[in-house]
Amino acid sequence: MNVSETKPFAPHAPVDIDLLRTFLAIAETRSFSKAAERVFRTPSAVSMQVKKLEDLLGVSVFTRDSRSVALTAEGEMLVGYARRILALSNEMMARFVMPDVQGTVRLGAADDHGERLLPQVLTRFAETHPNVAVDVVIENSDQLLPRYDRGDLDVVIFTARPQSALPADGVVLIEEQLVWAGLKGGCAWEREPLPVSMWEEGCSWRANAVEALGEMGRNFRIAYMSAHTAGQRAALMSDLAIAPLPASCVRPPLICLGKKQGLPPLGTYQSRMRFRHDAGECSRAVADHVLACYEALESGELEC
Repeated sequence: MNVSETKPFAPHAPVDIDLLRTFLAIAETRSFSKAAERVFRTPSAVSMQVKKLEDLLGVSVFTRDSRSVALTAEGEMLVGYARRILALSNEMMARFVMPDVQGTVRLGAADDHGERLLPQVLTRFAETHPNVAVDVVIENSDQLLPRYDRGDLDVVIFTARPQSALPADGVVLIEEQLVWAGLKGGCAWEREPLPVSMWEEGCSWRANAVEALGEMGRNFRIAYMSAHTAGQRAALMSDLAIAPLPASCVRPPLICLGKKQGLPPLGTYQSRMRFRHDAGECSRAVADHVLACYEALESGELEC
């Protein structure tokens, strides 16, 4: 009886986590030189790592010329995998290698982040780093960024318009659609001039709304102003005004308003993070947990 010979399965070579870390640095900064600074390598070493990664995967992950770097379709897909792999690796190391790490991290977050995801970030972080204290400051982005630049904060989560420059130490956490929100069955959107509830000057949501209404030529007035999301919701649920909000934040009794109500599209905004890469393992661990939570939010694994 002849027995057919089968060749043993030859597993693919594993991908070095350092390659994924460099890949993400380029994807987030859109620059080989800025990525090199972030991962403490030379630009030529970064280029060699990218070539090695592309050879391992058998695909190109970036398109690049002398002026710009962009992700290919395969690169966009790899971003999600890379973030999850790095997050799991960091969580594993935190659980088994760094449980005795002690220290304090100064974390600043814009109000909407403090309400939506920060509780989940802090809960997860406390489980893996029970001996690290996190001092949280909740303010608007225009107040947080100067404090970070002065060295008063180690990690900062803030909002920005997509067209604004991304600092070398910055990471885009998520880009979300902004929509007009109002009370279901309300009539605030019908009033003239349009009553709008807004945040203070410097808010990216406010900037998008003012620009969109100006381009349309729609008269409006600021009927309510608050630096806190809870205050904005109170104005909307009282039908005092409508307001620009992320689509994911619009829940009953609020609804999305738009073209049908004669309102202009608002575009998108970005949630971003800056953290000091030389601030120590505690700060990096907090930043890793923030990244992991936003990746889970974007993939649908986590609800805010």
